[in-house]
Amino acid sequence: MTTETAPAGRITLPGGEMLAWSDLPKERLTDGGPLAALAARIVPPGARVLLAGPHDPALLDRLAHAEVTCLLRSHPDAVALAQRAARVVVGGPAGLSDDDTYDVVIAAAGLDPIESVEGTRLGWDGVLARLVAAVRPGGTLLLRLDNPLGLHRLVATSPWYAARDDAAWVIGGVLDAAHPANRDQLRQRITDSGLRPSACWAAYPGGATATALLDADQLDRGADRGLFDAVLHGACAGAFAPATVLQDPARLAVDALHAGRAADLAPAWLLLAHRPGRPTDSPAEGDLPVALVQTGSSGRPGIGVLEVRDGPSGWRWGYVATAGTTAPSASGEAAYRDPAALTGPVPAGRLLHTLLLDAALRRDLATLRGLLHGYAGWLADQADADGRLAGAAALASADNMVVDGERFAVLDPSWRATDRLPGDVVLARGLWRFAAAMLTGGYAHPWSSTLDVAGLTVVLGGLAGHDLDRATVAEAVRAEAAITASLHGLDAEHRTALADELQAVEPTDPPVGAHSYQQLREAWLRQREEISRLAALTRWTDELLTSRERALRRAEAKIGLLSGSISYRVGRLAITPARLAKRGARAAKRRARAALAPKQLVAEQLVAEQEEQQ
Repeated sequence: MTTETAPAGRITLPGGEMLAWSDLPKERLTDGGPLAALAARIVPPGARVLLAGPHDPALLDRLAHAEVTCLLRSHPDAVALAQRAARVVVGGPAGLSDDDTYDVVIAAAGLDPIESVEGTRLGWDGVLARLVAAVRPGGTLLLRLDNPLGLHRLVATSPWYAARDDAAWVIGGVLDAAHPANRDQLRQRITDSGLRPSACWAAYPGGATATALLDADQLDRGADRGLFDAVLHGACAGAFAPATVLQDPARLAVDALHAGRAADLAPAWLLLAHRPGRPTDSPAEGDLPVALVQTGSSGRPGIGVLEVRDGPSGWRWGYVATAGTTAPSASGEAAYRDPAALTGPVPAGRLLHTLLLDAALRRDLATLRGLLHGYAGWLADQADADGRLAGAAALASADNMVVDGERFAVLDPSWRATDRLPGDVVLARGLWRFAAAMLTGGYAHPWSSTLDVAGLTVVLGGLAGHDLDRATVAEAVRAEAAITASLHGLDAEHRTALADELQAVEPTDPPVGAHSYQQLREAWLRQREEISRLAALTRWTDELLTSRERALRRAEAKIGLLSGSISYRVGRLAITPARLAKRGARAAKRRARAALAPKQLVAEQLVAEQEEQQ
């Protein structure tokens, strides 16, 4: 065994190291993201931690309160992480000594990247057995397993089995019996190894860079939780935005949630397991978060990681502040985010946006009218005496509102408006956002297909009991542009471009976000239908103009024919003297009136003088 000393750590090379290879993730989240927040929670102060496999260097920074040993197969990665770790072992699990045990073992990159191709191959079960042996009595193992039937594979344009890049030299599928293929098989493998499985989190939208960790058991029965709906939609829409996919991943994830299968479609799972024995200072299962969500994952400035914890009084917001993440300033901006507002209970109920879409798809106008009336009434209750709204209520749109029976509430109250906004503008903004999402998303609805986004907003306002006009909708779109620019930190040039883009949104446009083949095809069909309608209108107009032109030509021909006949000429000779006499009479009448006008004026003056004398 050879040893190489680094400036702030020790690199151990037992053999089998990969000298020209790197496994460190290319895409990294601010301060490690939800995984780092979870790891910091389960690792007690002063604990000995084994970090097996390639992880974001920011994770080691979050574990500065513990003694961390890294187990890697890449020598360049060991050099990169040596300054952050107490010790680095390169070459795979064979480099661990039999008597070396740890309080916490974290393999959040899976087991495949731990094993070196330059050494003896142990297989998935062999690597698991070696890591389990490194967990001391009362210790904890955090293990990630990628889902071979995850959402990321279902929406990918290229099949998973056709990957040719270096990182995919081994690709596992559901037929690989050496790997567990689902949560139940993973739990069984962990149980057979001698550990006790406990909490499990579904990682969305990907295993390597998960921006949301959601409790899998809660996710299975959380169809009525608007929080899960909003988190899944936001995580999937933000992560796949620059890519081209087969179908909308956000819509698929939300549908899976309401079918009770969102945990089964997760791209990866993180399983927490314990070795029976002397208890450690690690948190109890009840203290573990229900959800961990990275802020700023959709292009917005991040403020850290949001936590949701389950307590005696229900779910409550938590906030994990991280270094280098600050809330957008409210100075000079239309909106900002206030982390201090994330301390109260998480309101229960289903997401208003999803309920409205469902009712529109079912042509249930009664439900739509009831939901929109309730939404408008809630906004009216939050307004001041001048009918204006401020704070979180001014930004309350359908995708941040939950409905529980007759009760409406803002899901995330940290988004706040800087100035007070008129109530009708706030309502129009919320309805415009929903109308734009429904029309550009290609959702079926009970209204005319010729309505544009502003026109549908006016119709929705009527269902809500408010008489909105297009001028109010235009003002709401300008407010939406200013708010969106503030929340995304856009400069003046990009704000102007965003305002123009929002004003120009048409029903034939594809939705904002990932380029989904399904939605692009639907947008193409809508454009083809609109072009067919305009072509039919053009043909009808041409036919009308042609028929009018033919009628005009027939009239001209008839006039020309009649003007050359003998009867026309005789009639014209008879009528001409009458016309001349009529013109002369009119001229004489005008001259008589002009002559009599002064005499009549003198007579009126004499009568007036006599009346004054009397």
